[in-house]
Amino acid sequence: MRSLSQQTVLITGASSGIGEATVRRLVRAGANVALTARRAERLTALCAEIDPAGKQTLALAGDVTNEADRKHWLEATVQRFGRIDALVNNAGYGQRGPIEQVALEAIRRNFETNVFALLGMTQLVAPLMRAQGEGRIVNIGSVAGRVARPMSSVYDATKHAVEAFTDGLRGELKPFGIDVVLVRPGFILTEFVGTADRVSTEAVSNPGAYAAYVESFKGGARKLHRIAGRPDDIARLVERALAARHPKTHYAAPKHAKAILFLKWALPVKALDWLVRLKK
Repeated sequence: MRSLSQQTVLITGASSGIGEATVRRLVRAGANVALTARRAERLTALCAEIDPAGKQTLALAGDVTNEADRKHWLEATVQRFGRIDALVNNAGYGQRGPIEQVALEAIRRNFETNVFALLGMTQLVAPLMRAQGEGRIVNIGSVAGRVARPMSSVYDATKHAVEAFTDGLRGELKPFGIDVVLVRPGFILTEFVGTADRVSTEAVSNPGAYAAYVESFKGGARKLHRIAGRPDDIARLVERALAARHPKTHYAAPKHAKAILFLKWALPVKALDWLVRLKK
């Protein structure tokens, strides 16, 4: 393992959930952390709590889908800490609903945040890391990037895209000393659930022909809370991926995430389809 002391990490979506838990871990490990998110007050409060002296943290409010904000985050981080050793692409949210009823604009917004903003951040950081001769990029994907589910196919498609992007980028940047890692969370109890409910209201409030299936989905989703992990389960993996001298290409947690990935490998497609229907 290598020390994270004095390493500089830029993390998106850092005001709550997995992002917040990761910031806490990295600051405890001695890293300098640039925190980005839309909610400035959350970032400021978090920094004041975990870094009262203000030596290790930099709060940068803005919208990850805004190119100017992304450029500002990069420039401000380098100005403050001198370099960027790692980027954690964590920002994202989930769009639910039957494909037939999800507005194309809502689908575009989900891809803009979960995929294109991630690409934009990576394109900004990669030249800097190449010039340094080293760096690490950790993308927060999802088990959903391997196993798509009914009622969640929009979000799952964004995470499938992140899978492909991460795997391709890993080969492109390896010759320059840059490691690219994918972390696949399973079901984690965070504000993600509430946000998904809110942005999906229009698509699921009047389900029409899909009414019975929507109710079945809700019943299955409630069962997931029994096996849900916590944000720190994923933050621990991110810390491990950043501290490892030779990180794995893929990490997953909690236990049910690993089980799902194994079933994806082991089962015929039709059997897996039956399992992910989330029957009551």
